[in-house]
Amino acid sequence: MGLPRLNRRRFAQGALLAPCMELALAGPDVQRQSRVLMGTRVQIVAPGRAADLAPALAAAWAEMARLEALLSRYRDDNPVAALAARAGRQPLRVAPELVAVLQQARTVSARSAGAFDVTVGAYRDWHFESGEPVSQPPSAERLRAQARQVDWRAIEIDGEQVLLNRPGMRLDLGGIAKLPILAAGLQTLRQHGLRDALIDGGGDIGAMGQIDGRPWRVGLRDPLAPQRLLGTVAVRDGWVASSGDYERSFVHQGRLYHHVLDPRSGEPAQGLHGISLMASDWRSINGLGTALMVRGLGAIERWTGPSIQAVAVAPGARRWQSLSLRLASA
Repeated sequence: MGLPRLNRRRFAQGALLAPCMELALAGPDVQRQSRVLMGTRVQIVAPGRAADLAPALAAAWAEMARLEALLSRYRDDNPVAALAARAGRQPLRVAPELVAVLQQARTVSARSAGAFDVTVGAYRDWHFESGEPVSQPPSAERLRAQARQVDWRAIEIDGEQVLLNRPGMRLDLGGIAKLPILAAGLQTLRQHGLRDALIDGGGDIGAMGQIDGRPWRVGLRDPLAPQRLLGTVAVRDGWVASSGDYERSFVHQGRLYHHVLDPRSGEPAQGLHGISLMASDWRSINGLGTALMVRGLGAIERWTGPSIQAVAVAPGARRWQSLSLRLASA
């Protein structure tokens, strides 16, 4: 992505930034395909003729669908469901891809002192998806009871054997599985000879090469007014990962409830309204946005380094932004 060395600046007040993807595309030979995966709409954009790109695009979709089936919490016939069914009783031999995601989740959890925790799946009474029961918050008593099953350190990994060692434990890999799935899609396109492509997974974006001779342009939206595009950043061979309280949410008795949960309480995180992280390597930012949504502005400088750019906004419209980050007008 060609990121410069970062300097940091804190803003006491500012406009509210959160990520989303917008493209400025030129030329007729740009192919766009979209499907619903991982509970969101995923889009592949690549320059070229449809007939030439068809095999590569089909292979990328197939690989991402394979990984989604393996890692999704929305299925009852995959290893994630099987691990929950065996929780507290016996281990399960799982695919290397799932082990890799769990190992990375462990790393992020340790780094963030538990602000990121894939065992938040135990808070099973929240309903943020369309088509689910009428949304209302679980009772405090239910959340306190379920909190006893939330602890990333209770995931035991021995080679390809995995055990959730407390009854009632469940995984929710939504905060850490999306980027590796998108990365696998990009890698498949690369293996089929594509040099230029972008995959947008609902605001988490991986890009390689360029479009119409220029870097890809990724827009950042205001989460308090998501219809408004505040500016764009140029991305070439890089990643933008986003977390925010304006997607997958509901309002109950005048209060906004969103899907990024604080592992300690089971309540929606209150640290940030939204954050965008930009880096050349998706591994360096995977899961980090979720952890920062819990911990807030004070943790950004500790948990990001010179290879990561960030823009984040906390309650009270307090903004933190990498000084080197420049937003172009939309």
